Amino acid sequence: MQSTALGVLAARGRIDFDTLVMANVGDDSEDPRTLDYVRDVFTPYARDHGLTVHVLDRTKRDGTVETLWGRLMREGSRSLPIPVRMDNGAPGTRSCTSDFKIKVTGKWAKQQGAHGGRSCDEHAVPAVCSRHQRGQAKRPCRLHPADGCPDCTPANLATVAIGISRDEIMRANNRRHEPHEQIVYPLVGIGEETGLSLSRQECMNLIRDEGLPVPPKSSCFFCPFHRPQAWVELRRERPDLFDRSVQLERTLNKRREELGKDPVWLTRFAMPLDEAIAEPDALLPMFDEQSGQCDSGWCWT
Repeated sequence: MQSTALGVLAARGRIDFDTLVMANVGDDSEDPRTLDYVRDVFTPYARDHGLTVHVLDRTKRDGTVETLWGRLMREGSRSLPIPVRMDNGAPGTRSCTSDFKIKVTGKWAKQQGAHGGRSCDEHAVPAVCSRHQRGQAKRPCRLHPADGCPDCTPANLATVAIGISRDEIMRANNRRHEPHEQIVYPLVGIGEETGLSLSRQECMNLIRDEGLPVPPKSSCFFCPFHRPQAWVELRRERPDLFDRSVQLERTLNKRREELGKDPVWLTRFAMPLDEAIAEPDALLPMFDEQSGQCDSGWCWT
């Protein structure tokens, strides 16, 4: 929703962006309501205001499109890129945001001409650069061009705006992006002075004032970060997607059982999804609204 508010601000000329990008984790993975909103509501609105919307897929080297659902359900796959819940309810590590959001938008930005620059021999960092080459072999990092050096290639960074509102400002960080990108948070004036400090409710009001419907929350329909209420609503309103989520959880645990590993879950209740969310018409008393949430801010991006 905050990303849509960014688009409205761009359409009004309040922030200087003319291109909006959505990294699609897959038509079989993204919440269909989000895909419908982007296609039927926001893209026509953006076009009418001189903005361009690009919906990007993760494309493999052979040119085929990879989806998050496809990776999870691929025969023989041991991949667990989503933050499945352990028996203690805590989410595991994940690579879905990096692989299907950050890297996809970063690759597209490079195709548009963005680059991190290149330092000459004199200015190369002669060791592993923890910022740009974490986990790679030890070799000089060339992504430190010196200002004014005629032998260094200056950077041409892509400015990437992410929709983080005032009430979730703790999520604003520069930890996850590509070396040729500069991350800014226009809704709260971080990284770029906008004079704005918008809350989630103010973003919602901004969208309504523009005559647009408020978009649904963007996420994969099977995301383990869903609050219990979201699972209840999914079972009630989209039982087909709920059943697919149950299928996913069962598939993951069948593989783990064969490997002698502990089960994992899509909720924090350490039980099968169709048992944890047994009542589609009511929120059970044990459910609260403070379960784990994705903190990256990239889910619409």
